[in-house]
Amino acid sequence: MENSTTEKGTPNLYLLPVPISESENPDWIGGSYHSILKSVNLIFVENIRTTRRFISALKLGINIDSIQFEELDKNTDISEIQRFIKLIIDNGNGIIMSESGCPGIADPGALLVNLAHKKAINIIPVVGPSSIILALMGAGLSGQCFAFHGYLPIEKKERELKIRELEIESLLKRQTQIFIETPYRNSNLWNSLLSVLKPETQLAFATDVLGKAQKIKKLNVQEWLKVPALVWEKLPTVFLFQA
Repeated sequence: MENSTTEKGTPNLYLLPVPISESENPDWIGGSYHSILKSVNLIFVENIRTTRRFISALKLGINIDSIQFEELDKNTDISEIQRFIKLIIDNGNGIIMSESGCPGIADPGALLVNLAHKKAINIIPVVGPSSIILALMGAGLSGQCFAFHGYLPIEKKERELKIRELEIESLLKRQTQIFIETPYRNSNLWNSLLSVLKPETQLAFATDVLGKAQKIKKLNVQEWLKVPALVWEKLPTVFLFQA
């Protein structure tokens, strides 16, 4: 594992995942993860308070006040990201930590990684959970051809139009379509899926992945319409379908 700059002085940017559920047992966090946290004191995060709390909970003997935290979220301006690059170069190393799951996957960390590539900074991703990939694994849909679309439109007519478009694309490409929603709107999205998708389309969801309330279920739409209506709790959920 590379903990410091290379022989030529090129800095490293480590991508450290974090647990995706508060009730998750993060047994995937091991020696290399710990070593990186102990050796690098510049971290880019979405939320400084929660990241400080997470690192403190690992009980690695790290002086949390010795770490320089920089906030990187969806509203971070490009000028700030350019400043972050200079910080990484001056410091010799840096870390990106997502608020949940893997940095750069449905995460603003990708903006910093993109610019880091242009500056020839070594990018070193570290293994960890992604709810998107775990949901795909658990759904049994095509893992050969799939696409993640982030959030669908909030407005009902636009959302249903987008679902129709994605279903056509899924059929033509034999592609799994994957997306997420703000937990309190899970029910609205689910109802749109049931009302728009064709009866034979395979539809799945993965709720609270790796958490105590984890549930992964797949049926075709016709089968979903025959079972009792789901009661949606306000929990993170990944939705998937394949025509």
